[in-house]
Amino acid sequence: LKSRIRAAMAYPIFMALIGAAVLILLLTFIVPNITSIFTDMGKTLPTPTRLLISVSDWLTRFWWLLLLLVVAAGVGLRAVRKTERGAFHIDRVILRVPLFGSLVRRLAVARFTRTLGSLLQNGVSMLIALDIARGIAGNRLISEAIEAAGVDVEKGRGLGQSLGQADTFPPLAVQMIEVGEQSGDLEEMLIKIADVYEREVEATVMSITSLMEPLMILGMALVVGFIVLSICLPIFEMNQLVV
Repeated sequence: LKSRIRAAMAYPIFMALIGAAVLILLLTFIVPNITSIFTDMGKTLPTPTRLLISVSDWLTRFWWLLLLLVVAAGVGLRAVRKTERGAFHIDRVILRVPLFGSLVRRLAVARFTRTLGSLLQNGVSMLIALDIARGIAGNRLISEAIEAAGVDVEKGRGLGQSLGQADTFPPLAVQMIEVGEQSGDLEEMLIKIADVYEREVEATVMSITSLMEPLMILGMALVVGFIVLSICLPIFEMNQLVV
């Protein structure tokens, strides 16, 4: 599933990188050479042209600062991720991100339920299986909810009821687990939950990537159109003055 997601996201990411490189090239090398003609005229330029010149000048002078901020953010995020508390807060933020958080949640639940179902089918006891599945959930908030559920299960409560106390688990997964416990077919129900969420994640990713491509093309077209308009407006004004 991860391989299919990476393959689906490869083209949009490649387009984004190429588009960013083209825009930086336009704003730092091509635009300054063209707009220098307008600034030498000493006349008031249209607002879009002034805005374009300001952005181009800033990137030309401070491109190193932008690169430094990106590198510093990456290094800082990696350092925070290595600490237990920092990683916990990052996982919490990830789950709250619109759309992306839902995908991460469903992937973690699918990983947990498939592992737990496979362990139970092979005769591993519930508490040991929960401890193992907790370690591979992939998100600390979900792992914490599983750990708390394991304590409740040890006291005699049902797994579905215990997981339902945490807002981390989707209600559908909790309900399906409760149905599996009541029917005595928990192992197969856990596998079904994993199948459902894996299919949902794959379908969502495919839908997102199919929408990202035209949106990225539209965004590039708008930016390039703004650059062309900003360059053409002073030319049109000069033509009117000549006429």
